[in-house]
Amino acid sequence: MPRIRVTFDKKGRLKYISHLDTMRLFERACRRAELPLTLTQGFRPHAKISVTPAMPVGVESEGQNADITLDLPIPLRDIVERLNRNLPPEVSITGAREVRKIKVGGQSQWS
Repeated sequence: MPRIRVTFDKKGRLKYISHLDTMRLFERACRRAELPLTLTQGFRPHAKISVTPAMPVGVESEGQNADITLDLPIPLRDIVERLNRNLPPEVSITGAREVRKIKVGGQSQWS
């Protein structure tokens, strides 16, 4: 399961949406873009998407990251194009790369 880290900018009116709304925004955009999202296990499955760090409401951001876990590999260029077509104009994907889990000092972390 590839984990993709997309870098995005959030400006304009959308600087006023909360962190939870940003998460929902990305989940809906991924579904509209027909990306093969990995879902959590359990009674109410959710897409494995995380946006870090949580920005305060009312602050524009550049270079913010979102990690999206997919079931199937897709070329990074296609992911960026699909997401940009399905996100509002105030949010733009500026880059994407695959991240892998590595061991550092006996602990696992994403790099």
